[in-house]
Amino acid sequence: MIQKELINQLVEEFIADNKVFIVDIKVTGDNNISVELDSAEGIDVDLCANLSKFIESRIDREIEDYELEVGSAGLGMPFKVLKQYEKNLGEEVEVLSKDGKKFSGILKSASEESFTIIISKQVKPEGAKRKITVEEDLVFSYNEVKYTKYLIRFK
Repeated sequence: MIQKELINQLVEEFIADNKVFIVDIKVTGDNNISVELDSAEGIDVDLCANLSKFIESRIDREIEDYELEVGSAGLGMPFKVLKQYEKNLGEEVEVLSKDGKKFSGILKSASEESFTIIISKQVKPEGAKRKITVEEDLVFSYNEVKYTKYLIRFK
């Protein structure tokens, strides 16, 4: 069986001088290998093809057969690593908490421990006739959420 560490090492070697980062690497027992990448500028098909060729040049199919898939982190897919949060600072995201509540707001900050979104909500001040919009910061630790993902809106 091909080891995940080997694939990780090869990918790191390939992207060393790039602004590309690893989102996920999966290797199943029957050698189905999946490499998911991302970058601030996005990932193009040529990069995926070149990485695929690079990995294939380093692993001999005669010794061990495998299936290889190299791709980009999909738009609208849940974030898996801190760099994805950092890439999307200032963008609108959707957060689903583990207790089933959905929030959408602007990703304000992200650290190793937590991230913050700014939400807008309507409140009616005491004595006022109309509601006003106020902004509130919500802080989440990563273990409190099922997912966070870029929110796609068509206006």
